[in-house]
Amino acid sequence: MPHPNDIMKFHEPPVPEGQSAYVSGAGPSLDFDIVDWSVAWPAQFQLLAKDIEDALGWRALVIEHVGSTSVPGLPAKPIIDIDLIVADPNDEASYVPALERAGFELWVREPWWFGHRLLRHLEPACHLHVFGYDSPEVIKHRIFRDWLRANPDDRVLYADTKREAAALSRVAGEHSMQYNARKELVIKEIYRKAFIATGLLKA
Repeated sequence: MPHPNDIMKFHEPPVPEGQSAYVSGAGPSLDFDIVDWSVAWPAQFQLLAKDIEDALGWRALVIEHVGSTSVPGLPAKPIIDIDLIVADPNDEASYVPALERAGFELWVREPWWFGHRLLRHLEPACHLHVFGYDSPEVIKHRIFRDWLRANPDDRVLYADTKREAAALSRVAGEHSMQYNARKELVIKEIYRKAFIATGLLKA
């Protein structure tokens, strides 16, 4: 179990010199259209989760629907975000080929950030985030999801922030990482309230 301080920390390690987070031919997206929440998204997650489970069997320790598509009523990019926990995300041979046969494509490799890998799936659109069992990020993602599900005021605040950030980034010709940066202050404030509510942080 990660230490509470690690769960609350926003880990942003720099990319090591001479390396790239993206595999050859990949890069940040210029597409971040925000659409209204869809009742189809939970079913798409279930379909993708079944494909992942069929591909990996017991190697898939946890498969979680996270991100905005997992929060009913929250507008989002129409891309299902999934957290997958495996024993060792750095052991790509133990899971990447099986996922590739299931239609996923390795897109991001970040061994310096809790072994994170990102695989994408095109139909339905999905970003599959792979972490190890001891990563604080998967706990943080669940806290954020569950807080937004239960707190409509912050859900509205985040929805407005997402739409504004997407509009500004489109005008500026920015990519998805810059769009994410525009949301950062609001995300951290929502996390602060969630951390207090869960007892991880003292008010």
